[in-house]
Amino acid sequence: MTSSGQRSFLVGVGCTAFIKPRGLRSTEEMGLEAATKALLDAGLTYDDVEAAFVGYCYGDSTAGQRALYQLGMTGIPITNVNNNCSTGSTALYNANNLVKGGLVNCALALGFERMARGSLGTNFPDRESPIQVFNNASYELEDSLSAGKNHGPGAPRMFANGAQEYFDKYGANINHLAQIASKNHKHSVNNPYSQFRDGWTVEQVLAAPMINKQLTKYMCSPTSDGAACCIVASEEFVRNHGLQNQAIEIVAQALTTDEPATFESKSAMEVVGFSMSKSAADKVFSQAGLNGREGRDQVGVVELHDCFAANELLTYDALGLCEPGQAHKMVERGDNTYGGKYVINPSGGLEAKGHPLGATGLGMHFYIAMQLRQWAGPMQAPGLFDVPDKRGKYGLVHNIGLGGAVVCSLLRRPEFYAEGGEDGRKRLGYNHAHECRPITRADVDKVKSRKNSPYLLQRAKL
Repeated sequence: MTSSGQRSFLVGVGCTAFIKPRGLRSTEEMGLEAATKALLDAGLTYDDVEAAFVGYCYGDSTAGQRALYQLGMTGIPITNVNNNCSTGSTALYNANNLVKGGLVNCALALGFERMARGSLGTNFPDRESPIQVFNNASYELEDSLSAGKNHGPGAPRMFANGAQEYFDKYGANINHLAQIASKNHKHSVNNPYSQFRDGWTVEQVLAAPMINKQLTKYMCSPTSDGAACCIVASEEFVRNHGLQNQAIEIVAQALTTDEPATFESKSAMEVVGFSMSKSAADKVFSQAGLNGREGRDQVGVVELHDCFAANELLTYDALGLCEPGQAHKMVERGDNTYGGKYVINPSGGLEAKGHPLGATGLGMHFYIAMQLRQWAGPMQAPGLFDVPDKRGKYGLVHNIGLGGAVVCSLLRRPEFYAEGGEDGRKRLGYNHAHECRPITRADVDKVKSRKNSPYLLQRAKL
């Protein structure tokens, strides 16, 4: 899909803390918090929203309506989305396409998850999981890898096998994975939304229990509960609502799925989506008119899908952030953190921040939007606007779900961006980019539709 159509912008974003999955919060409670914050951020009410997409993987049908009906019952189209770990960004992709296509001027994407403890599994034991064929393909390739037969839960095992292939081809090793994991855990110390804020060292990461031959526990993202929300609007809507002081443009966005190479190339890297990620990245840079190194050099900050440190290593290469086969050299140079070429996962990434599947991709866009607004406080990537172009550098988002789908987004300040005046920080009463607070009944009252149900509102848990 091309980027033709009208321009689109993130005008409001909101997030909950990502927490351990202990059943402490319902999806409607978390969804209400994230959506309320996004609407407050943009200075809108639910009456302004013309369509919504709600992403989650673990929940009954119409859970999206249940969450949003607390803000209003306005009769708008609400579509529930499930695309594995890329669910949140897929919801945003659909909302963005409605705006770009001129069908609506304002659309909302919400994602949430209430998960079970432990490794991911299926909720339908009476049928084979769609992921089983990916597991089988990866396991069958283990004899071709220098580490031989692997073990452990399916998802980390597949990504570990992908990393082992990269090790065998290019000379990387487990120490590079430990450096990536430690970097993310250190970043998370500055993120109040993060599930873990321990700041593990490389030595502590390596000393953690082994999950399989290549990954320790601290190299793996946890299961999590949480929610995030993004509101997308047209340029006309931005100007009519005076949002030029915080609107971030979705310059380009792509959603890709698997091609035959996933299975036919006999590559463990391909089974976990290497080319699927590469294709999505190439598409967004092409849509933006940026090709090769030129485009990647204009990126300053990245949130990418580090479900395991293994995938972060592979994704540097797949996104073209380094020369082919040089991802581990990028790690050695420190070009993935503050003071290097890119700041990658300033939020702490999935490994530390947490991974509530339906919320993850939207949370990534929340963090990049805040970086480009320069509201990110202690997480702020330096130098994003130390370039001749007043729009500054790009922010890049990468979100993958096996099975499979990848969403990549290129975000940037528009040329009409103008700081000053009332913005989301004033409307929420604090800077929610780097301060996490609960919502109040008064907050909900500010953003709820005129067409609301007191019956539902009185049951809303705040």
